[in-house]
Amino acid sequence: MIELVLEEARERFAKALEHLRSEFGGVRTGRASSALVETLTVDYYGTPVPMKQLANFSVPEPRLLVISPFDKGAMGAIEKAIQNSDLGLSPSNDGNVIRLGFPQLTEDRRKALVKIVKQKAEEGKVALRGVRRHARQELEALEKDQGLSSDQIERVEKVLDKMTQDEVARVDELLSHKERELLEV
Repeated sequence: MIELVLEEARERFAKALEHLRSEFGGVRTGRASSALVETLTVDYYGTPVPMKQLANFSVPEPRLLVISPFDKGAMGAIEKAIQNSDLGLSPSNDGNVIRLGFPQLTEDRRKALVKIVKQKAEEGKVALRGVRRHARQELEALEKDQGLSSDQIERVEKVLDKMTQDEVARVDELLSHKERELLEV
């Protein structure tokens, strides 16, 4: 049972880290990346659909993202979704594809984006601590229900704390990488 609790915690840690990676991918760095627009919701014939289900993406140049819709009738809806997003980008439509030019980020905007990334990293750390708290509650329930000794529980809690520290270190690693990426001119 103890192994089951630890395995569930590992899975939840992995999911929290993956979520954080996707959150970081959605923060604009001045370089073109499909991760910025893939999850935007497009009103496609009255149904909200993620953009990645409606188009292919390519990056022919570092500051240019080309969106090729599968259905040319969706171009207007895709353009509207991009304009309504908080990306601050203006789409250019030539009838076949939509081009997004990424302007150079100003220093103030870079600093603001670093603050946003730090906030997201802190939210990730809170999620990791929540996973640890949940696992500890399960261990306490096991202690009461199955009569496990407090020594066993203490050993498992140390393992759980070590796992949490390792995951927090990964979050810090991701954060420093994203900061360097944002501050790179």
